Amino acid sequence: MSFALKLQAIVWKDLKCEFRTRETILSMSLLSFLVLIIFHFALGSNAVNLKNMTPGVVWIAFVFSGLIGLGRAFNLERDRGTLAGLLLCPLSPWGIYAAKTIGVFVFTTIMEVFTLLLAAVLYNLNLWHNISSLALVIFLGTAGFSIIGTLLSAISANAKATDILLSILVLPLSVPLMIASVKATGLILQGNPIQTAYSWLKLLIAFDLAFLLVSYLTFEYVLEELS
Repeated sequence: MSFALKLQAIVWKDLKCEFRTRETILSMSLLSFLVLIIFHFALGSNAVNLKNMTPGVVWIAFVFSGLIGLGRAFNLERDRGTLAGLLLCPLSPWGIYAAKTIGVFVFTTIMEVFTLLLAAVLYNLNLWHNISSLALVIFLGTAGFSIIGTLLSAISANAKATDILLSILVLPLSVPLMIASVKATGLILQGNPIQTAYSWLKLLIAFDLAFLLVSYLTFEYVLEELS
């Protein structure tokens, strides 16, 4: 059985379990809905406020809703008693990490599509003008969030206050990622060409690659602590 098929098996198992209950995606979508609604009434109908604040509001919804998905990446395995089985599967630690990261990325992306469509209605956004550029920014930002979040989710899985510890670890480390994502998203939503966001995109790519390397080098030792 090839590496790709083993990876696919774990990803498909996570997706199948989630789509059977829909707990994670619904929770993430509900939280993003509440964030957008609260900021919509807080900012009022001032067009200047909405234009300047929308990228930040959207990424706040992405990040805090995404934390729900991160928290369940390894917690569900632990709660269901399947963590030992996962660790015993014939796949390298890097493969397990990659599968979990892909799962988190998929769940987060589904929530983000819902969030963007809702934000387009509430904040009068024109998403289709530069949709490919916007998709690239969100892809890089979500990939970085999933990469660092999956690693930290595994690190905090055995803690008593898992969700609190995960938030404490993820939020400070993801600050550069969030700043670059918000800035690049703001430039795209203002109708600027993708070239104007190149400096922020380079920061996103560097962040993603750096933490991907860190995860590759350390995840084996993280799994040893989980076992």
